[in-house]
Amino acid sequence: MDARKSLAVIALLLAATLLIVFLGLLSGARVLTVADAIRVLAAPDGKVDSILVWTLRLPRSLAAAIAGAGLAVSGYLLQTLTRNPLADPGITGVTAGAITPIVCCFVFLPWLSSAYYPFIGLVGGLAAAVVTFWVSKGGQGRPLHLALGGVSVSLFLGAITIYVLLLTGPQSTSLLFWLSGGFQGRSWSHLTYMLPWVMVGVAGALALHRVIGMFALSDHAAAGMGVQLNVWKPVLLVLGVCPVAGVAPIAGPVAFVGLAAPHIARLLRPRGAAWEIALCAAIGALIVTIADLIARTIAIPKELPVGIITALIGGPVFIYLIQRGRLQFRGNRP
Repeated sequence: MDARKSLAVIALLLAATLLIVFLGLLSGARVLTVADAIRVLAAPDGKVDSILVWTLRLPRSLAAAIAGAGLAVSGYLLQTLTRNPLADPGITGVTAGAITPIVCCFVFLPWLSSAYYPFIGLVGGLAAAVVTFWVSKGGQGRPLHLALGGVSVSLFLGAITIYVLLLTGPQSTSLLFWLSGGFQGRSWSHLTYMLPWVMVGVAGALALHRVIGMFALSDHAAAGMGVQLNVWKPVLLVLGVCPVAGVAPIAGPVAFVGLAAPHIARLLRPRGAAWEIALCAAIGALIVTIADLIARTIAIPKELPVGIITALIGGPVFIYLIQRGRLQFRGNRP
């Protein structure tokens, strides 16, 4: 797919995402008409409809879109770094590495400002990724090695998280909902809190698209083209973990986006890593925005965790990719 077609597909995906965001303004315990939503968007008046749109619904939908884009790019970077189609923030242990220390700080260090949570998540995610890559021979072992290493790390950290939850008492219900992934009650402050971390990952990946394209071929090919592996591998790993560090404190773990979105982007066969990254971000944003809309409308006035919906969406997609034998990289194509 050439650059013009790639740009058209990205524009279409972004338009669909904006449409879902707008539909999200209408849905909820109090349903708004299209005319009411447009009126409030154009001229906020501080009344109930304006508060619903500007304070509750719009920042939540935008947070879902940004989180989806960040998690999708994170999965793309981890898959490229390890040349492993099974790699994603969840399977590599990055998500669990970010979540567990945040939960421990929330329970045992309640005085610690939540402003530090992304940094804590970054350190935890990097540590978990390093352990997983070590188990899988530096990410160069078979896909099964990476999957087993990531699952082992995730189970170990998950056991610690469950133990901590058992100590929380009344707080466990809200923590459990957060651990299922969701954007309930997210505001503009949460959005601005998460945005820089996602932007670092996405913008960094786009800026380094040439290096990433070389990594997609093979380590030997990249080294032969002058890429310093010992420098760029840690850089790409940090870029891959940054979006998770930003999203995890706000939305908890959101499943399957980082695994499925990169493969869907590769199915479109864009020309070059830059277009793959942009497509990946647009697909992730659309998936999570749709999932968030479904989660808050399917059981009004209650809502489901977004992580459950993304798993229900991503699971069949991933099974389809496996059955069709599409889990491959550009450098592996015949």
